Amino acid sequence: MNRPDQGHILFVCDRPVSDPVIETVSRELGQMLVRADSAESALAHLRNNEFALILAGYSGNTDKLLHAIRTFRATPRSSQTPVVVLGVPPDPGFPLEPLYEAGAIAVVTEPISPAILKAKARFYLDAFATATERRHAEAALLETSARLEATIEAAEVATWTWDVQADYVHADARMGALFAVPAAELDGAPLARWFAAIHPDDVAATRAQLDQAMREGATYDATFRLRAPGGWRWVIARGRVELDRHARALRLRGVIIDATRQIQAEQQLAASEERYRTLFESLDEGVCVIEVLFDAQQLPCDYRFLEVNPAFVAHTGLQDAVGKTIRTLAPAHEQHWFDIYGRVALTGEPVRFTHEARALGRWYDVYATRIGAPALRRVAVLFNDITERRHAEEELRRLAADLAESDRLKTEFLATLAHELRNPLAPIRSGLQLMRRAGSDAATMERVQAIMDRQLDHLVHLVDDLLDVARITRGQVELKREWIDLGQVLQGAVDASMPLVEASRHQLELALPAEPVPLFADPTRITQVVSNLLNNAAKYTPRGGHIALSARRDAAEAVITVADNGVGIPKAALADVFKMFTQVGAEDFRPHGGLGIGLSLVRSFVELHGGTVVASSKGPGAGSVFTVRLPLAPQGAPALSGAALPNAAQQSASALRVLVVDDNRDAAETLAALLDVMGHAAPVANDGAQALRMMHSFRPQVVFLDIGMPGMSGYEVASAIRRDHNFDNVMLVALTGWGGELDRSRSASAGFDEHLTKPATIEAIEQVLAKVAATAA
Repeated sequence: MNRPDQGHILFVCDRPVSDPVIETVSRELGQMLVRADSAESALAHLRNNEFALILAGYSGNTDKLLHAIRTFRATPRSSQTPVVVLGVPPDPGFPLEPLYEAGAIAVVTEPISPAILKAKARFYLDAFATATERRHAEAALLETSARLEATIEAAEVATWTWDVQADYVHADARMGALFAVPAAELDGAPLARWFAAIHPDDVAATRAQLDQAMREGATYDATFRLRAPGGWRWVIARGRVELDRHARALRLRGVIIDATRQIQAEQQLAASEERYRTLFESLDEGVCVIEVLFDAQQLPCDYRFLEVNPAFVAHTGLQDAVGKTIRTLAPAHEQHWFDIYGRVALTGEPVRFTHEARALGRWYDVYATRIGAPALRRVAVLFNDITERRHAEEELRRLAADLAESDRLKTEFLATLAHELRNPLAPIRSGLQLMRRAGSDAATMERVQAIMDRQLDHLVHLVDDLLDVARITRGQVELKREWIDLGQVLQGAVDASMPLVEASRHQLELALPAEPVPLFADPTRITQVVSNLLNNAAKYTPRGGHIALSARRDAAEAVITVADNGVGIPKAALADVFKMFTQVGAEDFRPHGGLGIGLSLVRSFVELHGGTVVASSKGPGAGSVFTVRLPLAPQGAPALSGAALPNAAQQSASALRVLVVDDNRDAAETLAALLDVMGHAAPVANDGAQALRMMHSFRPQVVFLDIGMPGMSGYEVASAIRRDHNFDNVMLVALTGWGGELDRSRSASAGFDEHLTKPATIEAIEQVLAKVAATAA
């Protein structure tokens, strides 16, 4: 095969028919034979091609042959190309010397021998190939050298060689410029001359690295600073130790690289990284970098945590999240998070939003933006846990709604209160006017007095309810618990509610326990609870309805049920019936009015006893059922003694000496008259001084003492009485319009035994007198 670096053979001859030996030899040598019929046509081929051998054929004209040879030698392209003359006569007298003088290097006579021609042609062809390879190698070496030089120049690399034994350094101009060494010292200056340019702080470390490389015959690699105009420059020195046959260091060849820009960039990058890391780790907000993951349909389906800051854990509760996906850490994480982050990763548009992560049980305020190349699908997320703020906002909204509702209810309540107070006042005023006109008409007077008595009871009931609400609201209700019989207490509540039940012609069905059911409770409050439930049933049951009161013992609880066939309660309103000022269904059926606080009192008193009350109804028109459950013996209750349980309604006390003290003469006279009717002796004193004088003459057992008197107040009178030990056994009863807990505490401090609020009921007065009678007995 013809080698790629071999030239062709140019055959020049003007004979029309050439010797076939030439073509045969060319073919055997694998060379292409190019023909030319004259020196001029041969020159045309030489201008465009490079030939390894020129064969000049003799056609009988010696001068033409010589002219062709000289032409080839005079042409630069072929001046070095071997020329072999073919076909000259074998005559010894043929002039060969002119052919050699003209530039031919060989002559082959007629007839041409294929072997001779092939041998000569192969020699010249091989010589041409060798020369061509050498030229190529030289060109490649020159190119490599130039390229290396250009690379070294562009990379600002200096080269050096240190002859260890002679201690002199050969360096190039670039190294001299870096070390500020003059050109005259670049070839032969000792190593110390070069070390003099190194920063003093770097000399020891650089020398140690050099000595280690020399001892170990290893690679030398050091980074240090060089003195330069206006400051210091960083360089990297690298080299390799050459050893002799005794493993001693002969020389060290290496390079010096100006690394100032690289190290400055690294320092700036390190500073930037440090600033970023400091900021990243010091932020109170949670920060993370995530890689959004997509499924086969290119829909976002998950994301992996690549980086998180310390605050991330506090804001999410997720530990060791780096390298894990959110699906792994919180499998129930909602799809909307993937959709948002996927959109940011694909579009590059940042987004700010607030969303709930139910799987983490938190609300977040989030800012997300894409970072890096779009193909990476990375998103930086800055977020805050706003769960507490969200809950606070929701609580504020709830409180605002509650306040608005409370304001509405209070407004309605005030309007209702005004209406409810005017209702009983109207018949009382009318009754007074009728009594003035009726004169001595006994029947009229009796009828009017009954009306006024009922209306007054209604007013007292309203005021008592309001006072109870105030006490409960301030947490000032104190239960006076004792062992009572549940059946007797319920009977007392029935007696209190019967006037309203009978007025509406309702049928009341009782199912009370046949045997006593001991209950440790406040009898007054339990009576109030059941009475309110019965009154409520009577009010909201159309005339002639049916009401049922039942009680039973259920393990350690007493269960009281009040049922009616009245207007019923919508299911949606069952949860609201016990709220203050609420009157469910009042728009459709409210024949007896009311303030809407009765059921609220029921719930409060029941819960104070540690019990529960629930309302149930099948809906409007289907009646209602209220069920109260009370613990029979709550924690801390004293043991029940063997004595019989007290009756709910105590019998009236026997005749007593009672002193009534009040600056309101009408109030004092009416109370005294009432006590007189009850069989007690009851004189009146209208001021404190008079009361103290009568204490010694009358020697009362009970004193009903008004607090707010002019001159000497009830507190001062009580204190004076208590200082006199002659009256240690006298019961002092405060009679006042003030019934708050603070008022009761103050009266007790002044020496009062009991505290009654005006207007005092007969039952309250009888209970006080019964205590005195029991003590006297």
